[in-house]
Amino acid sequence: MSDKVYRASTTAPVNIAVVKYWGKRDAKLNLPTNSSLSVTLSQADLRTLTTASCSASFSASEGDSLLLNGEPSDISGARTQACLRELRSRRAALEAADPSLPKLSTYPLRLVSENNFPTAAGLASSAAGFAALVRAIANLYELPASPSELSLIARQGSGSACRSLFGGYVAWRMGDKADGTDSMADQVAEASHWPDMRALVLVVSAAKKGVSSSSGMQQTVATSGLFRERIATVVPENMAIMEKAIAEKDFEKFAEVTMRDSNSFHATCADTYPPIFYMNDVSRAAIRAVEAINEKAGKSVAAYTFDAGPNAVIYYQEKDTEAVVGTFYHVLQGADIGGWKSADIKGLKPTISLDENVAGLLKAGVSRVIMTGVGEGPVKTDEFLVAEDGTPAKR
Repeated sequence: MSDKVYRASTTAPVNIAVVKYWGKRDAKLNLPTNSSLSVTLSQADLRTLTTASCSASFSASEGDSLLLNGEPSDISGARTQACLRELRSRRAALEAADPSLPKLSTYPLRLVSENNFPTAAGLASSAAGFAALVRAIANLYELPASPSELSLIARQGSGSACRSLFGGYVAWRMGDKADGTDSMADQVAEASHWPDMRALVLVVSAAKKGVSSSSGMQQTVATSGLFRERIATVVPENMAIMEKAIAEKDFEKFAEVTMRDSNSFHATCADTYPPIFYMNDVSRAAIRAVEAINEKAGKSVAAYTFDAGPNAVIYYQEKDTEAVVGTFYHVLQGADIGGWKSADIKGLKPTISLDENVAGLLKAGVSRVIMTGVGEGPVKTDEFLVAEDGTPAKR
């Protein structure tokens, strides 16, 4: 029996949707009630790094394990198990077709993963996490699957993870088959098609959210009348307009759909019974600030969007950095918050002064910022979190 430890490492990005996924039509298969569309963010700022390893020498009684940010993490849940099962069965098929291949599908997996941002803080950590997990194991198993095929697997772990298997601008097509084989992601446009898209994330709270996305969305599906209108009419229209806006690099259209879709999603949360509130006063102050910036510019140069949490993600184009980032920087610079990139904020003038209530809420409520932009999909790397002997690598 060989003691060889097989390893593969990959990084995967966070994505932030501009047309939101909210609601499952099949909870077991993680099939959505509507299509969605996101921007993949740069891994220089937000990424998960995962090493997948396996060996005949790993203890079979201990089974598969995951170390996440240095802590043992439970992988016995149905979603993670569905991903592992599917990846193993694809490897087993390769081994059956070529008996000379090592029987990696039969070895226990040791997975080690780390994020460079807070987990479960409304920063789409599960999307990057499951995308990295699936991509790393697929690389370890040398599976010939395309990113779209792998997105089918990642989707079963975390719905939005299917979009993190691509860079740039990415759609998750809801599909209509009962078995989910057509519910997968595809790339609408590469990052290089519209490279000057930027995002400023205002981290309002790094605490875990009160109502998890999974339970929240199913309450909405069950009780919200507005939600039925959203999936029947609002989202299909927004998807069509958004794809056209991206193709034409039409930021004003992109911005309007991004803000309207975020508002629509949070309206269905408020229409859930009992209601769900993810945004807070600081989130609403960020909306007012974006409105003030756009009013001053005479057009939409900034677009807010909020996922299932209070953090604001504000999209803008690089040429409008002063109008957008300058405004927030001058409001927040007195507060002791990190994340500003000195090269990008140097010499930025405040183009508008915000209402003092809005400014006060932002100053008191924003704990840090993340300055980032559109970026690439998962990247294979030689940075290993598992040493050659199978133990967690010393960092």
